[in-house]
Amino acid sequence: MKAIALTRYLPIDDPQSLIDVELPRPVPGEHDLLVRVEAVSVNPVDTKIRSPKPQVEAQPKVLGYDAAGTVEAIGESVAGFTPGDRVYYAGDVTRPGSNAEYQLVDARLVGHAPKSLDLADAAALPLTTITAWELLFQRMPFDSEHGGDGKSLLIIGGAGGVGSIAIQLARRAGFTVIATASRTETIDWCRSMGAQHVINHRQPLASQLASLGFVQIDAAINLADTDRYWEALGELLAPQGHVGLIVEPSGTLKIGDPYKAKCIGIHWEMMFARPRFKTADQAEQGRILQRVAALLDAGELRGTRTETLTPINAANLREAHRQLESGTSIGKLALVGW
Repeated sequence: MKAIALTRYLPIDDPQSLIDVELPRPVPGEHDLLVRVEAVSVNPVDTKIRSPKPQVEAQPKVLGYDAAGTVEAIGESVAGFTPGDRVYYAGDVTRPGSNAEYQLVDARLVGHAPKSLDLADAAALPLTTITAWELLFQRMPFDSEHGGDGKSLLIIGGAGGVGSIAIQLARRAGFTVIATASRTETIDWCRSMGAQHVINHRQPLASQLASLGFVQIDAAINLADTDRYWEALGELLAPQGHVGLIVEPSGTLKIGDPYKAKCIGIHWEMMFARPRFKTADQAEQGRILQRVAALLDAGELRGTRTETLTPINAANLREAHRQLESGTSIGKLALVGW
């Protein structure tokens, strides 16, 4: 089968950073689906794993943690899926990824693809959707239906992949959403996703929020730079507020006052935790994708794909990584077809 892999960890401008290879088609294990991959998307985890480092892989390493496609075969203990089903998923960072014509994925991590979306749009959603859902409604103590009623939520980095779906999920849950963006096109995108207010994350947050009437905020999710906004968020969050994080800090964070004094909840989200550690509730990720597919098909949520490259090959995947590393991407980029 065709695949895109690496053997060395190189800058993305190096043609050898991601290469076209041929690999054997895998055989499903007990809980696996064998999926014929028809569309993939890229995320920061792809670029982080691929980033330059001295080690060398003895065998080609396949990345990719967003996919949509068709079930080809199932393992003996799989229930709820049959060959021919259209599916979408983010998978497991400890297993070979989706940048291949065929991929094995634990069926418990998979959802049936939304009927209202094409596979490119479906492939753009799983990782960011699971991240946003788990962070807002499972790590932080908010109900997905009305947990935000009467509450304010600040989303730092609203125009990225996670921010784009987090805005929608938070609005649906009843939050007043204030997103951050700094360019005209990203401001417009955040508003199109449903943010009631957009402020500039390159400027002091407190004065901008005060001008909108927010002396304090009930909750915040920082999807950009944990270190940079840590002190400001500690001052802005209300007593017994909550902050959600996905980016590991580069330095040491002071988690005492004002966080301690206000009893602010600090919540980490890593969507690969469940599959990586084989938690008893890893099937929750499949359930999240099923629920979100229903909301998409009902018109309560919308897709976040903004660009498509075709076909799926090393040159186009390098271009996708390059765009993501530029820091100027809006929404999600998908690759379609082999």
